[in-house]
Formats: sequence, structure tokens, C-alpha cells
Amino acid sequence: MSTEARTRRESARRRRSRAFVGAFVAIIAVLGAIGLAGSAVTTAQGPRVTHVSVDPDAAVSSPGSRMILTTTQSLAEVAPAQVTVTPATDFTVDTSGRSVGIRFAQPLWDDTDYTVSIDGLSGVGGGASASVRESFSTPLLHSFLLQRGSVDGDTIFRTDLVGDAAVPVYTNAHIEDFRATAGHLVIATLDDHGRSHLIVTDLAGTGERELPLPGEGTVTNLQSADRGNLVGYTFTDANVGSAGAREATLFTASLDAAQRDADPVPVERDGGESRVDDWRFVPGTDSILMLTYDGALTLVSPPTVGGAGAAPVALGNAVAIDGIARGSTTAVIERVDGPVAIDLATAQETPLPATDPALGQVNATTPLVGGDTLRVLAVIDGFTVTSTTVNVVDVTGAARPVFSVDPADVLIQTCVSPSGRYVAFLIAPDAVSNPYDGYQLPLPDRVQTHVVALTDGAEVVALDGFAISWCQTPPRG
Repeated sequence: MSTEARTRRESARRRRSRAFVGAFVAIIAVLGAIGLAGSAVTTAQGPRVTHVSVDPDAAVSSPGSRMILTTTQSLAEVAPAQVTVTPATDFTVDTSGRSVGIRFAQPLWDDTDYTVSIDGLSGVGGGASASVRESFSTPLLHSFLLQRGSVDGDTIFRTDLVGDAAVPVYTNAHIEDFRATAGHLVIATLDDHGRSHLIVTDLAGTGERELPLPGEGTVTNLQSADRGNLVGYTFTDANVGSAGAREATLFTASLDAAQRDADPVPVERDGGESRVDDWRFVPGTDSILMLTYDGALTLVSPPTVGGAGAAPVALGNAVAIDGIARGSTTAVIERVDGPVAIDLATAQETPLPATDPALGQVNATTPLVGGDTLRVLAVIDGFTVTSTTVNVVDVTGAARPVFSVDPADVLIQTCVSPSGRYVAFLIAPDAVSNPYDGYQLPLPDRVQTHVVALTDGAEVVALDGFAISWCQTPPRG
């Protein structure tokens, strides 16, 4: 190739290279301008929501569920006053990066449309603020219920609040009681020799396994904690009465599969009576309020495997534990001189206000969130109960009836739903002609669970069976 030709080719190559570089720089400049314009638009508009995360199923069954909103900008901290939840419910707020989380303190109402609004949402670097509004719907509420005495044995059913969609999930020849947690069914059974077993399944009744017990004996007063996959029960050795045998000893056990072979952990009161007459898990914690045979009321933190719990707190003497309000630390207990409310976080004690004597004498009390109580009031003429009503009683003693018990029936147990929207009343109809069965936890042959809305006392459904999964303790037949 001649020198002149090579020169022309190199000149053309240099021209193409300069043209490519110029075009590339122009493209970068355009993209940069677009990016700056987009950033300016975003800043001018304020943060916008790009993703919403919420689990409505968990929200109706467990406290502490969250709604997380992810936005286009890193956010300045959001204050609770900027947030409105409709219908109203207690919540907390946390801000992290481009996300803001709304944590609902209590389970939400079922079959309800919820809206979360945030005003004045702004980026951490300033700029325009924005208001966001996001909604979600909660599903129908489902629960579990136990029916005894079928042809196949005793069966736990999953049911809605309509009553026509019950599905059997677990059957055993002899089920004494059960508790439902967020992910498990814990079932107390009795074998042909009268010895207890604790069976754990998933919520579909599958994956059956057995929890180790302290020995051969009987399990009573089965309960579950709100957190920590923890259950507890009282245990009595089969040879009770013999030297060294345990009676009504409280144990806790983990449902975690990783600890499936771990021994249950005893809960004992140093220097005093440890046999337990009644007890409760404190909602939202793994602490335990226990009433021992000597009448001592004690708040304890159960020991961990290989460790020790916190120092116990003595709360005086009591006759009975009426209950602890769902989602709170307020317990109602019976002193010798009457019922009182105790804030277990501070040990502050408040007497319960009296109701109008014309409404009848108080037979049972169930605490509610906010200081109200449910009270069973019976009017008695001589030795005859003429009427029994269940009333919501406010902090002044004013009563509002929500349920009436037929004089021929007996009210056995009252259980409030996790959200506080409903209350379940366990009824033995026609008590005189309704004999008790032969179980360790005896109940009348025929029992019904009536579900009532607390807002207006309207009956939602009546279901055959007992131990609806809202109940934190077994019935006391």
C-alpha cells in the first residue's frame, strides 16, 4: 500500500473515533440531564410509595404484626402523630432508610378494611413533603374447637364464625385439652393407662411429634405464651403420694423443633410452696403469674435450659387468678376482701369498682384492655338463680349487658378473642339432664360455644364443642 493511501486511511479512522467519542459524551450528558430532572421531580413531589408489605392473616391472629411502606427516598423520622390508622387501633412507628413500619399493638378486627395514612412524609435531605394513604383488608377469622365423643374419638376442628365450614384437623381416642399457637397445635391426650402425652402438630394437624414429659403422670392446666414458642403445664406423677413424687409442679417446654428432645424446665419458688393451684403467662412475655397452694401470688420469669430466670416478685396472697387482659400486663385477682386489678409491670394495685347490687352478685370476672371488665352477674332468690347476665363494666362500675344465660343452662367459661372484638361463652345446656363425662377434665356431655360481638352483644354463631382457640386456659367444669 502506498504511503499516501495509508495516510488517508489513518485520517478516516481518527475522524470516526472523534465522532464516536463526541456521540458518547452527548449520550452521557443527556442521561445525566434526565437523571437530574428525575431527581428534581422526585424531590419536588416528595416521597412516593413503591412497595407495601403486610400480612393480613397474621394481623388478625397475633399482636405485633407490621405494615411496611417502602418509598422513593431515604426518609426523615416519622412521628406517631403523623400516622392515622382507620379504624383506630394502637400502633407504634419506626423509620429506617426508605421504609417506614407501622406495628399494630393488638390483633386487628377480622373482615375489616383498614387504611393507614401518613402526613408530612419527607426525605432525609429535605425537599417537598407528601401524604400517603394505603389500605388492606383483613380476612374472616378462623379458630379451632374440640369435640369429644364422636365415633372416631375426639376431634379438633378448624372453623370460621359462620359455623358451616368446620374441617377436622386432628383426631385421637382421648383428647383432654389443646392450645393453638401461631404455628402449632399442642394437644394433651390420655392413654389407656391414664398417663398423659403432649402431642405437637402444625396447624393442619400434620407433622405429629411428642414433647418429652417429666415422667409418667398427668398434665393439667395447659397454656401457651404469646411469644417464644413456649408452653407450660402442671404435672403430677403417677405415683403421687409416694416419697419424692411431684404434685401440681409447673413446667415449661419449647415448641422449637431444634429443642424437640429437650427436657421440660420446672418453675419453682425458692423457700416456699411450689405446688401450683393456678397460673398464667403474662401476655407479650414469657413471665408467669402463679398462685401456689399456700395462697402466695408470685410473678416469676421461667428459667431457661441450663440457666436461671429473674428474681421472683411477691404480690401478696390471693384466692384466685381471674385473668390477664389480652395484650396488657393488667391482671385481675381475687383477694380475700374482693377483686383487684394489678399492673404486673409496676405492682400497682387498684380495687375494682362495684356494680349496682340490683344486677346481682359477681360470679366471675374477665379483664379487658383499657380497664373494663366482663362480669357474670347472677340474681338469686333464696337458693334459686333467677337470672344470669354477662356485662361489660367500665371503670366507674357502669354495666352494659352483652349476654344472657338461660336459667336452665350453666355458663362454664368466658374467653375473649385476641382482638377483643368477640367473646366466646361456653354453655352447658339443660344442665340438670346433661351429665358430665368421665375425663380427667370433666365436662357435660353436651356443650356449646356462643360467640358474641362485644360492641353490641349480637350473637355471631353458636358452635358445638369447647376450648375455642382464643381461650388461654382450660375450662373449669
